[in-house]
Amino acid sequence: MSDKSVESVSVSPALAPDWLNSRWGRDDQRGNGNLMTPQKVLEAVGLIKTGEIVSLGMPYDSRMPLAPGRAYALRMPGGPTGGPYGSKSKTIWNDEFIATEIGQIGTQMDALGHLGCMCGARGDKTNMLFYNGNKLSEMWSPYGLRKLGIENAPPFFTRGVLFDVQGLKGRVLDVGEEIQLSDLKACLELQGWYTETKSFYDGAPGIGLECARWFSSLQVCVVGADNFAVEVVPPVDPEVFHPCHQHLIMENGIHLQEGMTFEGLVERQAWVFVYVFVPLPIVGATGSPGNPIAVL
Repeated sequence: MSDKSVESVSVSPALAPDWLNSRWGRDDQRGNGNLMTPQKVLEAVGLIKTGEIVSLGMPYDSRMPLAPGRAYALRMPGGPTGGPYGSKSKTIWNDEFIATEIGQIGTQMDALGHLGCMCGARGDKTNMLFYNGNKLSEMWSPYGLRKLGIENAPPFFTRGVLFDVQGLKGRVLDVGEEIQLSDLKACLELQGWYTETKSFYDGAPGIGLECARWFSSLQVCVVGADNFAVEVVPPVDPEVFHPCHQHLIMENGIHLQEGMTFEGLVERQAWVFVYVFVPLPIVGATGSPGNPIAVL
């Protein structure tokens, strides 16, 4: 059990004074993933009308949008890589080698150990804190996170709701444009345009802290977006970096899914759907790649 004998004060405007203690208990590593119950799955199944599956993820290749500083490369050794084996079958095969940030590239989900706060002196890892008050000094190793890795996230099969803010405004949103709570609520009244995922990686429109607090009040388990950060970049206050990450991940244990694509849903005007995503249980990883889907 972690020693959480640090002062329970808010060091960021994104965090409540008592953010250190998860409502799921001192040892919890799943956060609002605990809401992913069999009852929630059964409720979601009731939304399926046609059985059509729509992809919400982008293909993984070197042309996909990348957050600044990240890289993706695929190489295939040999041609073929192996074989032939078997004097009669002469079996051959191809393999590949991929070099990339496993969990923080393309369409991916953040683990709860991805983002934290330096709550004490610079360099003091006992006061670099993450979800549920976990300390970096107890979490980090050169071979992966000892706590809060993506392997702790559950499979997600639950009700999803699309907020098409670009459709609401009838234009591509500007870099650094904050999506207001009033925009999200207005989306529930009017939907129907296309997104512009490819343009959202040098800065992005996105939600602000008011919207993040609204989502947490609704007890969601995942917040996803078609940009690389979910929240607005650059931030409204340059002194408060990624406040939505801090509020959603650190305080509430809500997983974020980034780099999604919603064109298929917009085409079908499918605003409510079944959201399905199974994170790769890469032990100690800060996130997971993958292809989320909507079932209509």
